[in-house]
Amino acid sequence: MKSFKQKFLDSVFILGLSTLLSTRAYAAMPDILPLDQVSEGMHGQAYTVVDSSGDIRSFDVDIVGTIDNGKGSNRLIMAKASGDVVDKVGGVLQGMSGSPVYVNGKLIGALSAGIKDMNPFTFFITPIEDMIKIWNMPDSVVKKPESPDQKNIEEPIKEIELKEESQVEKDADDSEVDPEIDPEIDPEIDAEDDAVYFFSGFDENGANFLTEHLSSYGLKNLYAAGNRSRGRFSSRSLEAGDPVGVTVVYGDFSLGATGTVTAVDDENILAFGHSFLKQGNVNYFMTDADVVGTISGVSNGMKISQIGNIIGRVNQDRTTGISGIIGKIPDSVPIHVNVFDYANQIEESYDAKIAYNEKLIPALSAAIAYSSMTKTSDYLGDKTATLKFSIDTNAVNSGKIERTNMFYNVSDVGQVSVAELLSAVNVICSDVENRNEISDVHVDVTIENGRKTATIISAVPDKMNVKPGEKVTFTTTIQPYRAKREVVQIEYTVPKNQPEGLLNLDVRGGSLVPITQAMLLQQAGIVSADEPIKPAADQLRELVESGKNNEIIIAPGASTEVLSEREQKRRIRAVLKAQEEEAELEKQNHKVELLKDKEKKSSNETRFATNYIIENVVHATLKVER
Repeated sequence: MKSFKQKFLDSVFILGLSTLLSTRAYAAMPDILPLDQVSEGMHGQAYTVVDSSGDIRSFDVDIVGTIDNGKGSNRLIMAKASGDVVDKVGGVLQGMSGSPVYVNGKLIGALSAGIKDMNPFTFFITPIEDMIKIWNMPDSVVKKPESPDQKNIEEPIKEIELKEESQVEKDADDSEVDPEIDPEIDPEIDAEDDAVYFFSGFDENGANFLTEHLSSYGLKNLYAAGNRSRGRFSSRSLEAGDPVGVTVVYGDFSLGATGTVTAVDDENILAFGHSFLKQGNVNYFMTDADVVGTISGVSNGMKISQIGNIIGRVNQDRTTGISGIIGKIPDSVPIHVNVFDYANQIEESYDAKIAYNEKLIPALSAAIAYSSMTKTSDYLGDKTATLKFSIDTNAVNSGKIERTNMFYNVSDVGQVSVAELLSAVNVICSDVENRNEISDVHVDVTIENGRKTATIISAVPDKMNVKPGEKVTFTTTIQPYRAKREVVQIEYTVPKNQPEGLLNLDVRGGSLVPITQAMLLQQAGIVSADEPIKPAADQLRELVESGKNNEIIIAPGASTEVLSEREQKRRIRAVLKAQEEEAELEKQNHKVELLKDKEKKSSNETRFATNYIIENVVHATLKVER
């Protein structure tokens, strides 16, 4: 148990009070050597950690030449490494990116990339002049004050087990071939400076999900990793040459990369010498890291590391490197997932925090929910899942959106189940009108073996002739998959404004999209299907109020009668008028408060919840008399 003194110091650090910051032994920015003063034949040293001792070691660097392809191109320094350290580990390894390089005691830049078709002792250096510019770039993505409240501090992410898998990083290409270096090589083509990302907590299915949904951001080279942290904050300082981690998820799940610190100036750090996800002004977790060791190979050598405790916030993710602020707490979204496997009587809970990045939150939320399911149930084929999620957000007036639905899939019910969660979070984060906040995401999942689906056999009304506003009871027979038929009574109320004539009704599963008269007119090219982009609150309301897979919905369907030209024109006018009224309503009220469950039933439809996913639609007809 911590002493009172230690608890006090921990809380003071997290709050970022100046009394603690004044006691931190920060390093000062060293003298630098501008690129125009760097030339072929210069000799220098690079500094990095290569083993579990944590000691910063040096190796020799010989400058081969410089590359500057003009305005808009990345300037680079070409070099070769030598000495006992690199000889022992097998060259400049993946994971050394960011290692500071000095010439005559002055910092010239960061080791950043290997070169295709070169041997593992040849590499690129990103000039420190270009990296320092990152510190002067705008930092405006923070959604709230950087110091969290005491409640958030005293409720850290729960402790997670150490993983046996090691952190694998890749920052430079290795090859046995050592052709003559051509100063005209285009670094945009031949430099391999892509970050290699690690994950912890996600299983193979979750990792594939991440790669699929985040590939557009350059997420590739994804490896399993270790994570020694217990989800706590630390007041540890860094110095040039130390390992450092960047993560976008923290807790029972993590996703990030490690590299090396290039320079420190007070609480500000520069690292990597290349981008992480190349997202510009960002809000990521910055962690300390431990080097486990190195592995040499014919084509790939690796420095194996694992992330540690959160020590600050990464605020810039640029082409020439990343920058961070020690002691600052990054904004994040807490997510809690509880999974109950009914058949195996297994229940597990998972907790994580997602760095507040609107581009990444949707996919990361869904991936965490999905991985929680696959880790708990191991295999998700031919299973039925009921998933409920709640999101605390200011995107709606009520401050919370909730949705429960039932899913079945023969191969993987997990990916199907998280689709609505992904959609909801994406709507919140991509709102074109407002920058919304998400303060909490909670997901509950129950998984059952087998297929819990049913088809509707018939829906017979207790009367055929009805009046507007009158109630009709449908005796509805359903056929569950490989089970006895069941009969349910569903009461339907005829709309009060229903005109005389035939009323065609769809009796369908909630997930099936009804074919309306307006849709038929659109398909025939009589009216335009174009609609303005709806406000996020309206999109969320429609998602929450949309039919559920396990519901039987009785509602008016499309008419099959042959319409006269006069009647077609009348209905076109009615459709256009309804569109205008809806557009005007959207202008007057951009944030529509979500309805409670009992209010979700509209005046012209009835919903009836079942224990099965309803897979089809049948039709019924009533004759309305006035």
